[in-house]
Amino acid sequence: MKATAQTLDRVFGKPLDKPVYYFYSTEEYLVRQAAQRAIGLLAAAEGEEATVLPGPVPALEEIVAAAGTISLFGTRRIVSLPLLQPGSYGDKELAALLDILESTENAVFVITSVFADEKAMKGKRAVRLADEADRLGVSALLAKPTPADACRFIQKQAQALGTAVEPGADRELLDRCGQDLFLLGNEVDKLAALSGYTTITREMVSRLGTRSIEADVFDMVNLVQRGRTAEAFRRLEQLLLLQNEPVAIAAALAGSYVDIYRVKLGMKAGKSYQAVHKEFGYKGSDWRLKKAGETGSRISLARLEEILDILLELDSALKRSPADKTVLLQAALARIIHTEGKR
Repeated sequence: MKATAQTLDRVFGKPLDKPVYYFYSTEEYLVRQAAQRAIGLLAAAEGEEATVLPGPVPALEEIVAAAGTISLFGTRRIVSLPLLQPGSYGDKELAALLDILESTENAVFVITSVFADEKAMKGKRAVRLADEADRLGVSALLAKPTPADACRFIQKQAQALGTAVEPGADRELLDRCGQDLFLLGNEVDKLAALSGYTTITREMVSRLGTRSIEADVFDMVNLVQRGRTAEAFRRLEQLLLLQNEPVAIAAALAGSYVDIYRVKLGMKAGKSYQAVHKEFGYKGSDWRLKKAGETGSRISLARLEEILDILLELDSALKRSPADKTVLLQAALARIIHTEGKR
């Protein structure tokens, strides 16, 4: 059967009596979580430990050996194939693997694949494995969560720890960390413990929540846009004090302005930020481009092009100039502020 992240509870609510459970996504956390849940339920039902044969290309002989061993107790062997990459097999090897999945009678396979993007997920061998898993058992595509999904995840994770989440704190945490569920889960664990397992507040998130460098740099861009230049420089100093590399900060800065530029171009052509998200092949939610459009509303395309030229020069200088990289980054930010001030 075909399944999604939303229908997995239905799958796990029944006895796992199929021979194959295949979870695939562009997000490693999602498939790892689903596989752990499946293996836990199977281990409890079968009284067996899982045999793990890690990818990307486990040897067929090892798979046969792991699956073909007859249990003394008449239970099925659990064979875990994490991070398997179907595209790394040749056609004959993949056909042999699929034959093993179908013909083995005393084993259950829990397989996961993580793909770089949706194009890789639609490759011939990837589709073939997903279709065969669907025919034999369960094939579940676990899509990257939307912001609403991520907020529900935060609430559910906190609830499992006996902890409440103050209204707005989930969105604050999402804005700080992005939609990486692995990072969000760790943050909820940390903040729940900090609260004494009572209530995670917005003040806790603001004061102690981890932030991605992209989120901090985007805030810096927002400060520049709003003319709060002293605060923008303080934010840059904070990033440097936290030992973020100037090259990484520059890359995040360029990414923020490229997002704004693309959305502005899209608006000029009569296209929404959602269309820009699709046409430029962004992965995951379009939330990032929505915020970029809001931030870029105060600046013209001509000024954006000047700023992108500054960032291109910064990139070249960081790679080739013997000058101090921190000084180069600070000088570039000063030039961007000057350019913004001309609007």
